[in-house]
Amino acid sequence: MMSVELTSTAQRSLCVERGLTGLYRWYIGRSQAQRGWNPDRDFAWRSLRQDQPDAIHVAVEGFYAVEQFVPDYVRTLLHVIRESYGRSHFHVRWGAEEEKHADLWRNAVLSLGRRSVAWLEEHTRVLRTQTYELPWDDPLHMLFYAVFQERATHVVYKALESAVGGGSSTVTAVPDPVLARAAATIALDEAAHYHFFLQASRLYLYYFPDQAIRALVDVLRHFSMPAHDLIPGYDEFGRVLHQSGLFGRRAHYTDVVQVALNHLGLPGIRAVEAGIRRSRTRPDLDAGPHASWLDSVRLERGARGVFTQAARYARDAGVGHTLNAEFLPID
Repeated sequence: MMSVELTSTAQRSLCVERGLTGLYRWYIGRSQAQRGWNPDRDFAWRSLRQDQPDAIHVAVEGFYAVEQFVPDYVRTLLHVIRESYGRSHFHVRWGAEEEKHADLWRNAVLSLGRRSVAWLEEHTRVLRTQTYELPWDDPLHMLFYAVFQERATHVVYKALESAVGGGSSTVTAVPDPVLARAAATIALDEAAHYHFFLQASRLYLYYFPDQAIRALVDVLRHFSMPAHDLIPGYDEFGRVLHQSGLFGRRAHYTDVVQVALNHLGLPGIRAVEAGIRRSRTRPDLDAGPHASWLDSVRLERGARGVFTQAARYARDAGVGHTLNAEFLPID
């Protein structure tokens, strides 16, 4: 492997962008290609049980409401990340998958039997009078926000799948294989999204550890789920999720934050914050990676894995000559 001294922000940024481009190409060629499904034809909606407890109805309607802001999710972040080929093109694909989630939850709300088409049309109109804006307007903060948000949605959809699939001892629900399959299908998409953002985060943690860690901690300190302040009745939605056992603060900390930090090769959030306090203040962030308290070996392994995955895919697809997927270590 060629030895290159990556001393400038521009050089390290180029490495990150090459990794993101390879990651995006892998995503559409391997991950997305394996998850083709149709929200209308692939589920027996007329067989959906209509005798679910109130909590399940509230949860499904809440999921539908959150997805009504997909146009805003795409528009606002695309403006921020448009300079990145890999990340912006992935974002367009991500939006198309989230649009399918909106269609699926629409079918679920109406098939559960409590709401009419007219009610849902008016509900949707009211929702779309509001506009979602990003909690942060920079790519790095929004990358880590996506890591935790996608992990959280995966966890809650898996909990719903377990509840209506008869596998939960804490959530009261009527067993329904159709709703269980719907929840499982979306949970799989969310897991794939989480994997993409996790891999992208590994690139920044390796090539820009100081900036990445600070953005990550800032996101965790101020994290909230998207559109929570725009949806009428969102507090009730959150209360039902918590009281029903589908999701809550404990699940967020143990199943979302701790799991994601572990996947990223980081210690717990308190250890991360302590590491930041121990770090000396450096006005020149272009002087190269710092954050010496981090596990640099594990972070390098994570970044290297992104390039290895991309190179393997490109080779198998016969397009290895179109990607520069060589991992360049910092030292």
